[in-house]
Amino acid sequence: MNEVMFESLGISKNVYEFGEKILKELEPRFKKIDEIAEYNQLKVIKAMQDNKVSEACLLGTTGYGYNDIGREKLEAVYASVFHTEDALVRPQITCGTHALALALMSNLRPGDMLFSPVGKPYDTLEEVIGIRPSKGSLAEYGVEYSQVDLLPDGSFDFDNIKKTLLEHSNIKLVTIQRSKGYQTRPTLSVERIGELISFIKGIKKDVYCMVDNCYGEFVETIEPTDVGADMVVGSLIKNPGGGLAPIGGYIAGKKECVENAAFRLTSPGLGKEVGASLGILPQFYQGFFLAPTVTASALKGAIFAANIYEKLGFDVVPNGKEDRYDIIQAVTFGKPEGVIAFCEGIQSAAPVDSFVTPEPWDMPGYDAQVIMAAGAFVSGSSIELSADGPIKEPYSVFFQGGLTWPHAKYGILKTLQKMCDAKLVSC
Repeated sequence: MNEVMFESLGISKNVYEFGEKILKELEPRFKKIDEIAEYNQLKVIKAMQDNKVSEACLLGTTGYGYNDIGREKLEAVYASVFHTEDALVRPQITCGTHALALALMSNLRPGDMLFSPVGKPYDTLEEVIGIRPSKGSLAEYGVEYSQVDLLPDGSFDFDNIKKTLLEHSNIKLVTIQRSKGYQTRPTLSVERIGELISFIKGIKKDVYCMVDNCYGEFVETIEPTDVGADMVVGSLIKNPGGGLAPIGGYIAGKKECVENAAFRLTSPGLGKEVGASLGILPQFYQGFFLAPTVTASALKGAIFAANIYEKLGFDVVPNGKEDRYDIIQAVTFGKPEGVIAFCEGIQSAAPVDSFVTPEPWDMPGYDAQVIMAAGAFVSGSSIELSADGPIKEPYSVFFQGGLTWPHAKYGILKTLQKMCDAKLVSC
């Protein structure tokens, strides 16, 4: 029955059977993912119950947003789940890059230094920091920047990290990007992040350690704040929004760090006291409630994609058998046609705008043309089935998302069908 339905959606018998054969081998891994999702689901429910979330919390406010109990309870729920002193969860935070910029700009001052011990950050942060000149960057405000690259095998360069920390007394904040971004390096596990933070604070105990948690929430049973991170930062149109949040970002961590961010987001003297929720709280609450199981569906899709394309001879990061620490799957094709065909497959599998053909374009914040496929209910939502990549060497595509496992499965099979139709692989 399923095969007939897939055929009606343009999946050939050969592609379908190839996928089914691989899925048989993945059953034990999928069972483990479901166990993690169950644990995280219970963790979220407990946080909501402990903080006495009520129907009144879903009503929201307008205007200044004073005394918004729903907003305050939601931030308490996030703080409980991430085991932090405080949290800032707002629709006024427009995206993940904004959340990160907010955390950095509010906790750094002129003369301070920002340090990345895991190499170059994600492309859009280059202009935030000032690596690529941009109006309003940290560099324009006199904040310095230093980085130490990962070693060729993806491990931390502890010697140079220590050297940098000792040489620069003005290092105030360390930024650690959990996910790979548009790189093919390994994603960092929470355990490895904890080891790095412990090493850093053993040398400079008063430094803030911030983790860019995008794409990593609920993939494991613990989060970076469980292993010493002072702040975790992310986007609500990724994992924690569960596909329902239409906008927003979060910062969870030490009270001082979160307060600094709140004063920067609104105004000195106002901070967290203002910021109307405008009827958006039901999506925020319910999205966070669904996030563990939605993340599990996306994770299954990433593993399925890795195993399919690895079997076809392409380089994949992570590989088909490695443990997973985020929902992103990188596949390197070595030529632009592969990236484009893959994105066309994802777009054609979408529930929204499936008839649209994605094309590379000069997207703001990037140094090369980028192609993006995302027929989503929420524009730009990368917890929904999506794929993107820069049109530059080594011509890798980055796949993520899938609100349900059946949709993720269909999307991956559709990418393979497009590759077959373009004669980029043999089927």
